[in-house]
Amino acid sequence: MADLLITSPANPRLKALVALRRRRTREETGTTLVEGHEELTLALASGVRPQTLFVCPELFSPAGHAGRQEIGRQEDLVAHARQLGAEVVRLNRTAFEKVAYREGPDGLLAVVPAVGRALSQLDTDDDALLLMAQGVEKPGNLGAMLRTADAAGVSAVVAADPVTDWGNPNVVRASKGTVFAVPVATATTVEALAWLSARQVRLVVTTPDTDRLYTEVDLTGAVAVAVGAEKHGADDTLLDAAAYRVRIPMHGKANSLNVAASAAIVLFEARRQRMAGAG
Repeated sequence: MADLLITSPANPRLKALVALRRRRTREETGTTLVEGHEELTLALASGVRPQTLFVCPELFSPAGHAGRQEIGRQEDLVAHARQLGAEVVRLNRTAFEKVAYREGPDGLLAVVPAVGRALSQLDTDDDALLLMAQGVEKPGNLGAMLRTADAAGVSAVVAADPVTDWGNPNVVRASKGTVFAVPVATATTVEALAWLSARQVRLVVTTPDTDRLYTEVDLTGAVAVAVGAEKHGADDTLLDAAAYRVRIPMHGKANSLNVAASAAIVLFEARRQRMAGAG
């Protein structure tokens, strides 16, 4: 059976696709968007089964030896998605650029099931390294933290009282698809703290308002590194629950780093300590 071809940007299916950029629509449909070869490859490798894959061969890599290799990889991805049961819909360039949310789209956009799970569904080891992000507003920051979490071997990331959702296309883009590779959950701060306490996970919260450096605490064993919102940082509920409040030394004019950078520094210190202990 031939793939459906859509050429009109006014097609109702494309309007429904654009609507998935809104959080309310994502929550109502239980789906989200993934755009780009790299992000889709990681999503599929992580077990995601796309519902629909929209493709535009006109936007595949240009001619030339390297270009032909890239086109081959993109066509392989389309074939893989089809094997997983995805409907494949072909769009012309005008129609695809109507629905694409990235600059310089590569001709691949999929509708996939919503990402995220309940805290009770997170399966963590006794010495798990976790990341908790409280009240983070910017999708780019949440996505960047996911890339770090994946690289640092974090067992799960919990968004506490988040302003954005895991399925935000800009979270997916900034995470390079790692939102599908790292277990993620959403909860209130109170729920997240109760969950950590029940599992005897020590909470380490970053804040500039402490004398203790992040390198001065034991980050091995079951530990959750927590960062607060971009503007105000961790709130009193989170700070009061901390086993340790730690700061990153600042030698310039500013008194703090971007929240994603702060998370990266502390998480990789935790990874360094764990590798040193294993050696």
